[in-house]
Amino acid sequence: MTAQSGITLPEAVRALAEGDFGAVAQRFNDAGYAVALPAKGILTIRSAMPDPARASVLVSVGVHGDETGPIEMVAHAVEALSREPQQLAVDLMLCVGNIDAIGAGKRFIDADLNRMFRAERGALASAFEAARADAMIAATGGFFAGAGPQRWHLDLHTAIRASHYPTFAVVPDLIAQEGKRALIDWLGEAGIGAIIMNPKSSGTYSYHSAENHGAFGATVELGRVGKLGQNDLSQFMDVAAALNRLLRGQAPGTPRAKPHVFKLAQEIVKLSDDFRMGFGRETQNFTALKKGAVIATDGDTVYTVRHDEELVVFPNPDVRVGLRAGLMVVRIE
Repeated sequence: MTAQSGITLPEAVRALAEGDFGAVAQRFNDAGYAVALPAKGILTIRSAMPDPARASVLVSVGVHGDETGPIEMVAHAVEALSREPQQLAVDLMLCVGNIDAIGAGKRFIDADLNRMFRAERGALASAFEAARADAMIAATGGFFAGAGPQRWHLDLHTAIRASHYPTFAVVPDLIAQEGKRALIDWLGEAGIGAIIMNPKSSGTYSYHSAENHGAFGATVELGRVGKLGQNDLSQFMDVAAALNRLLRGQAPGTPRAKPHVFKLAQEIVKLSDDFRMGFGRETQNFTALKKGAVIATDGDTVYTVRHDEELVVFPNPDVRVGLRAGLMVVRIE
């Protein structure tokens, strides 16, 4: 596999992008771990002797096929760890989400995979990605079954548009307080600038893990969308270092800065094809709007800012009808 520009990819990156864990799985297997491949692009590595005190960590990438930076970062981290497998201090699940979309250089084939992790999928039930979501849900349940209380899920993404906070995370508010604090501390260590506490699911993978398996789950946005093989990996240095320390059971590093914390003010749902945003497509994530400003119109429905100030995140008028077209948040810390 080569990057779309024709650049030949490093072998570790090519393998991960294609969901090929053969070489990595073999190294951990040879080192005495219990290794399994429950579905294409999904690898689990457990200690041969079950230990409830051992953390269980799920790392997922490529849930959106055009978000390639985390694929490259994780590929290099996993390759290095597999060369010294005795350093792995957690039970680990690696999941490459939308393998077909990655290969096509597209965000998705038919519909957004990161809206499929819900009981009722409506019009999404017949989408190409539905079967992949089912496989990921089953593998995730199998991985966390019988796991101890230290359960992590880091779902690594990159954002479509520019952001006033180049890195940020969305954290389910239902996570127990102790786990939430551990997760926020790790995000600070990883250099994440902002955290949105989310009180409700929109069908995302990390919310599914938190809600159904008690995982310290987060959707982590790491910079901008880029082509596979052309990402500036220096922008991932902080999160790569924090991930390495987590997987190797090392003491946390010193946070670069405490993340700013926001809570959800309102969710903007696209109700019809008449949906129109009240601002341009160039609007950055975390752009502030004042009370009364029009966020979007949708037929007779008008979304306006309710607080003195709300910040817009993930504005996307091109989503399917019935799906979230943006979030409005307010700062709490």
